[in-house]
Amino acid sequence: MVLKQYLRGSLLMLFAFTTLSLIVTEALRKALAIVDQISSGEIPVDAGAISDLVSASTTGAEGSIMNIAGLAFGVCWLIGIIDSYRLGNKREEHSS
Repeated sequence: MVLKQYLRGSLLMLFAFTTLSLIVTEALRKALAIVDQISSGEIPVDAGAISDLVSASTTGAEGSIMNIAGLAFGVCWLIGIIDSYRLGNKREEHSS
């Protein structure tokens, strides 16, 4: 966006926002499920029990989706950095 590449910037921001919202939504859903279990008395208010439940909830297909979303967010961030650096260098060469 700073380099006036609005389409590129918008696409990167949209992709990053989408993956980040997926990560936050899933984390919030899991946290609320754990809070419900604590409120109903299914699990004790114990840091070890809660930690075990959080660890167990990040396995399987849902854990894979979270890993893929996190990786996609990181790749998007890296692409944005590399593209900005490349475009900045190209502009400096043309202005020199």
